[in-house]
Amino acid sequence: MAVEDARPARATDRASLVNDPKVRGAVYQILLVLALAWLIWEIIDNTRTNLEQRNMATGWGFLDETAGFGIILNLVQYSEVSSYGRALFVGFLNTLLVAGIGVFFATVIGFIVGIARLSKNWVISRIAYVYIEVLRNIPLLLQIFFWYFAVLRAVPGKREMGTIIPGFHLNIAGLRGPAPVFQEGSTATVVAFILAVALTVAVKIWAGRRQAATGEQFPVLWTAIGLIVGLPLIIFLATGMPISISYPEFKETGPILMRGFQEGTGFVLIPEFLSLLLALSLYTATFIAEIVRAGILAVSHGQTEASYALGLRPGSTLRLVIIPQAMRVIIPPLTSQYLNLTKNSSLAVAIAYPDLVSVGGTVLNQTGQAIEIIAIWMLVYLTISLLTSAFMNWYNKRMALVER
Repeated sequence: MAVEDARPARATDRASLVNDPKVRGAVYQILLVLALAWLIWEIIDNTRTNLEQRNMATGWGFLDETAGFGIILNLVQYSEVSSYGRALFVGFLNTLLVAGIGVFFATVIGFIVGIARLSKNWVISRIAYVYIEVLRNIPLLLQIFFWYFAVLRAVPGKREMGTIIPGFHLNIAGLRGPAPVFQEGSTATVVAFILAVALTVAVKIWAGRRQAATGEQFPVLWTAIGLIVGLPLIIFLATGMPISISYPEFKETGPILMRGFQEGTGFVLIPEFLSLLLALSLYTATFIAEIVRAGILAVSHGQTEASYALGLRPGSTLRLVIIPQAMRVIIPPLTSQYLNLTKNSSLAVAIAYPDLVSVGGTVLNQTGQAIEIIAIWMLVYLTISLLTSAFMNWYNKRMALVER
C-alpha cells in the first residue's frame, strides 16, 4: 500500500512544479540570462576575429601618441604635438562648452516664448505660436546647415570688418568683440566677483525663507546688482584697475595676407560654434516653451484670482505665484530637453565643429582604434546624462510640494 500511495504523490509534485508561476519565472529568467550571455560572447568573439583579420590594434596606448593635427577651438593648451588623449580632452571641453551655453539660452528663450504664447496680446501670442511650430518641425540638422551655410557664410569676407554694433564685428572668420585682459593683481577682483555671486545666492535663499515666514519681500534684485557690480568694482579700483580691455584690431593696408583682424586682439567666436549654438538653442527652446506653457496652464486659475484679490500685480503674480507652482510640472520634462540638447550637440560633426565626436572621428581615422573611441563616446555621453539627471532630480525634489 505504501508503494501505491507514493507514485501519485510524485506525479502530483511534478505537475505542481510545472504549474508554479515562480518556478516557471525562474526558468525563463535563467534561459534569458544564458541567451544574453551567448549573444554577448558571440559579439565579442566576432569583433575579435574581425580585428585580427584586419590587423587592427587594440588597447589604450594610442592615447599617449602624438596627434599631429590642429583643432580650431581649444579651451586648454593644445598643439599638433599634443597627444591623442589631449585632443579628446579638448573635444570633450568643446562639447561641454556648447552644451552648457546652449542649455542656458534655450531655457531663457523657452521661458520667454512659453509665457508669450499665453499672452492676451494677439500679435505676441501669434508670433510665439509661429516660432514654435516652424522651428520644432524642421529637422535640427537642416537648421544647423541653415545657420552655417546660409547665414554665417553670407557675411563679409575675412579681409572685411562687418561691424554689427560698435566694438562687435562679424565676418566669415567669426564674431569678434572686446575681451578682458587680466594683469598682475587682478585675482582679487575675480575672487570678489565669485564672492559676490555666492553672497547673492545666500541672500536669495534667506529672502525666500523670510518671505515664507513673515510674508515680507526683500529687494533681492537691487541687492544682487549692488553685490555683483559694486563689490568687484570697489576691489578693482582699490587694486589699481589691473584689468584692461583688448579691442579687435583691424588692418586695412599692407600685404593682402596681413589684412583683416589681427590675432590676439579681442575675443573670437568661430562660425562653427555660433551655428551650432544658435541651432541648438532655438530648436530646443521651442520644446521648452511648450513645456512652460503646459506648466502654467496646469496651475489652477483660482491661484491667479486669489493673488489679484490680495492686491498683487500681474507681473508679481506670475513671478511669485504661478511660476513657482508651475515648476513642479515643468522640471521633469525640462530634464529630458537638457539631455536632448547635450546629445544633439554631436551633430556638430556635420559642420566640423571640434566637439568630442568630431575630434574622436579624426583620432579613429588616424589610429583605427574604433572600439576604444566608440567606448569613450558612449562613456562620456552616458556620464553627462546621468549627472544632469541626478542634478535635475535633486532640484525637482527641492521644488516638490511637501505634504504634511
